[in-house]
Amino acid sequence: MDERVREALVTAYGSPLYVYDLDRIDQAHADLRAALPTPSTLLYSMKANPHPVIARRLRLAGCRLEVSSAGELAAALLAGAGGGDLLYTGPAKTPAELEEAVAAGVRAFSVESFSELQRLGRAAAGQDADLTALLRVNGPGAAGGSGLRMTGTASQFGIDAGTLATEWSPDRVPDRVRVTGLHLFPITNARGEDQLLDELRAAVDTAAELARVCRLDPAVVDLGGGFSAPYAAPGSRPVYQRLRAEAETRLDAAFPGWRAGRPEVMFESGRYLVAECGTLLTTVVDVKHTRGRTYAVLDAGINVLGGMTGLGRLLPMRALPVGSAETASDVTRVDLAGPSCTPLDVLGRDVPLPEARSGTVLAIPNVGAYGLSASLVGFLSRPMPAEVLLSGGRVVASSRPELRHVHATFGEGGPDDRGHAG
Repeated sequence: MDERVREALVTAYGSPLYVYDLDRIDQAHADLRAALPTPSTLLYSMKANPHPVIARRLRLAGCRLEVSSAGELAAALLAGAGGGDLLYTGPAKTPAELEEAVAAGVRAFSVESFSELQRLGRAAAGQDADLTALLRVNGPGAAGGSGLRMTGTASQFGIDAGTLATEWSPDRVPDRVRVTGLHLFPITNARGEDQLLDELRAAVDTAAELARVCRLDPAVVDLGGGFSAPYAAPGSRPVYQRLRAEAETRLDAAFPGWRAGRPEVMFESGRYLVAECGTLLTTVVDVKHTRGRTYAVLDAGINVLGGMTGLGRLLPMRALPVGSAETASDVTRVDLAGPSCTPLDVLGRDVPLPEARSGTVLAIPNVGAYGLSASLVGFLSRPMPAEVLLSGGRVVASSRPELRHVHATFGEGGPDDRGHAG
C-alpha cells in the first residue's frame, strides 16, 4: 500500500483508520499451515480481530472459527459459519451465554471447570441438544521462557492437571454431553521457535499422561497456539523451520493413531494469521515541546490501539509518516500521545520520527491483531475508526463499528421530556 493509496483512504474514510490487507492474511495462513503437522485442524481465534470479512476469508481458506463471546458468535455467523462449525471457549460462560450459543447451533465447547461442565449439561437438556466438550487443562507448561503465560501457573484458565488426574470420573459428565478430548493452551506469543517447541512438547506430554491416568480415549486434542508476530512496529512474522517435523515426532510417540485422525489434532491462532495484515493510519493533531520532551499528540490513542498501554505496559511502538523513509536524516524522538484525557494515553515513548508536525499522517504497522479489539473503545465516547479491507490493492469492504445505547429507560428522577435531569 503506497503513499497515494493511504492518503486517498484517509481522505475518503477519515483518520484514524484501520486498513486490513486480505492478501497478507492469505499468505500468513499458507505459511502457518505449511509449518503445522499434517493432518491437523487450524482454528482462527476471533478475539484477535472479529471483523466478519476477515473471519470469512480465513473460514474459506480452511480454518474453523473459535469464539469466546456472544459478540464473536454473532460475527462468526455473519461471516457465514454455521454454529456446528465453531468451537466455543472462554473462562466465564454464563448460563444465558451457553443457552444462546446452543440455540445458535453451537455444539462444541471447551469447558474450564467441573462446574462449567454441569452448566453445559443444563443448557443441553434445556434445549434438547447433544453437545461435545473438551476439558481445558492447566498443565505444568515448559520451564522458563517469556511471553504471556495462560496456564502452567495459578490461573483462571482450565482445570489443574493434578486436579483432573485425581478427581476425574465419567460420572461427572452430564446427560446430553460427551467429553471428546483435551484442550491445552499454555502460552501466547512465544518468544522464538525454541520456546514454542518447548511448550508444545509439554502440552503433548501432558495430554498423553492425562489420557492414560483418566482412562480417556480422546477423539480431539487441541494444543492451542503461541505463534508470534510483531505488534505495532516494523517486522515480519517468524518462519517456523522445525515446528512441523518435531511436532509430528512428538505426536507419533504420544498418540500413535493421530495420523489417521484419532485423535484429531487442533491448533489455534489469531495473532500470527492477522497481525501483519493491519495498518493504523493516524494524524498528528499537535506537536508540543515541554520540559525537554517532544509530544506528538495524535487522533488515535489507547481508545483505538492496545489499551494495555493504559496499564503501564508501553508498546515497542514505531510509526512513520506516510511516504517517508526510515533513513531520513532529520529524525526526532517523540512521545506518541493519544486524545484521551489521561496521562496514561501514551502509545510509545522516544519513538523515532523523520517528521513531527501537525497534519502528518503516521502509519503504525502490524496491528491487524489486538488492535481495535483490544482497545478502550468506550473511553471518552469518541467515535471509532473506520475499518477498510483491501484485496488486490482494491477496497472490497468498509465499515465503522459503533458503541451506543440501544434502549434507554428513565425512572423517577431521570431526565424529563426535554432531556434535563429531574
